[in-house]
This record gives sequence, C-alpha cells and structure tokens, in this order.
Amino acid sequence: MTETAVLRQRTHQERPAPPREGGLLAGLLRTARPKQWVKNVLVVAAPAAAGELFSRHALTQLALVFCLFTACAAAVYLVNDARDADADRAHPVKRHRPVAAGQVPVPVAYAVGGCLGLLAPAAAAWLCGPAVTALLTAYLAMQLAYCVSLKHVLVVDLAVVTTGFLMRAMIGGLALGIPLSRWFLITTGFGALFMVSAKRYSEAVQMAGEAGATRALLTEYTTGYLRFVWQLAAGVAVLGYCLWAMEEGGVPHTSVLPWRQLSMVAFILAILRYAVFADRGTAGEPEDVVLRDRALALIGVAWVTMYGLAVANW
Repeated sequence: MTETAVLRQRTHQERPAPPREGGLLAGLLRTARPKQWVKNVLVVAAPAAAGELFSRHALTQLALVFCLFTACAAAVYLVNDARDADADRAHPVKRHRPVAAGQVPVPVAYAVGGCLGLLAPAAAAWLCGPAVTALLTAYLAMQLAYCVSLKHVLVVDLAVVTTGFLMRAMIGGLALGIPLSRWFLITTGFGALFMVSAKRYSEAVQMAGEAGATRALLTEYTTGYLRFVWQLAAGVAVLGYCLWAMEEGGVPHTSVLPWRQLSMVAFILAILRYAVFADRGTAGEPEDVVLRDRALALIGVAWVTMYGLAVANW
C-alpha cells in the first residue's frame, strides 16, 4: 500500500462517522446497548434453580432487580463510550457508536451515566435491601475499574467480565433470600468464563492481522491460550453441573424419572453445540449464537423442561 493510500485510510478512520437520525434520546438508548440486556435475564437463575420463581413477590422483585442491573450496565456503557470516544473514532466499526459519531456529546454521556450509576444503588437500598445494594455497588466499581485500567491487564480482564455474569446470576437469589449452592456458583462462573473466553478467541481469530480493528489486549493473548481457557472452563462447568445434578441434599425424589440427573445430557449437549461455534471462531457475539441457532435453542428448551420437571418433582 502506498504512503498516500495509508494516509487516506487513516484520515477516513479518524473522521467521525455522521450522526444517525433519531436525536439525543435515540443515541443514549443505543449507547445503553439494548441488545445486551438479554444477559440480565440471568437474574432469574438462582430463583429458578430453587423452584421459587412464580410467586407474585418473586416476580416483582426479579423485575425490579432486572431493571436496576440494566441501569447499572447502561451507566457503565455510557461512561466507557465517553472515555473511549477518541479511540473509537479511529475504529472502522466503533466509529459509528453515538458518542464517537457526535450524536451524544461526551459530557452528556458522562452525566447520564453518572446519574444512572448513583440512582440504581440508591433505589436498591430503598426497595431491595443491603445485599442487593452492596452487589450493585461492587458491580459498578468493578466495571468502572475495568473501563479505566483492568481491561488492559491479561487474565484479569477475563476474570472481571466473568464475574459480571456471575453477579447477575447471584443477585436474584440475594433479592429473595435464597441460599446459593456452591455447585450453582461453580457451574455459573465457569460457564460464563467459557462464553467469555470463546468470545475473545473468536475475536482473535477473526481479527488476526488487522491492527487497530479489535481489542488491543488481544495482541497479548495467543489463540492457543484462549482455546485452552475456553476448553478448561467448559470442562469445569460440565463437572460442576454433574456434581450439582447428582446432589440430592438428603431429600429423596418421587418423580417418575430422575429429571435432575437426566438434565445433565441436555447441559452437556448445549456445551458441545456452543463449542462448535467457539472452535470455528464464530462465537464473537454470544447472544446471537444463543438466539439464532435452532439446534441450541431446542437443546435449551429440553434442558429447561427437564430441570423444571425436577424442581416440580413430577
């Protein structure tokens, strides 16, 4: 590539993308990443596993916790995009984000993010109790630290993102006062690490050799190392789930079939199916894999059905 072409490409990348139509509110909404809100459905994980999901009190509390966690996540996205606005303008894809494109001014993104970050824990203290408030506060502190520096630290970046998923799975149990099983925490934590490291691996595979087109930290990881991490995490998640499913807690089941144990088959198949996309390097958007792959969706329905029958003791 000639020097003139390089300069032309650099100028094109550094030029802010034209603002999209819709105005400030639409830009703020896009910056809050509505597509990512599906992750917050994890707040129902602990109550569902304990069979305490369908009371009126539980549904009300979980809806509230979902909204509060979504507000905290939106606050982090707004602060992150405001902080990274200059760098995003030089990125071929991120330059279209509302803050980088100028649709949302940087001071407004900071202000709205700060307000959400203060209001969500305050509302939790008033409506949900100290445990939920402490977890939301810890989540905000950890994610803001990630935005500032931790995302540049090898391995720690994986641990922080994984912990964010684990916190989502824990908060529903804390809101309803449900004890959290050690096997539940192990399975959820390593299941999250499996998806996070598979996402990083996919990004590293797809963006290999494209400097500046992906996370800077990916240049410090090798694809071999990331493959090792997601394979290790998948193995531990499967082991944790099997031990959890085999644990009866001293209460004999009276159901027609041992649904809890049978659910291990569906869980393992789901891990194996997701690993297909991870191995291909196409698991860069976990929500797309989960929502668009029909086979994985059917396996998920089978798992939910069997686990639901186990909880209902049918």
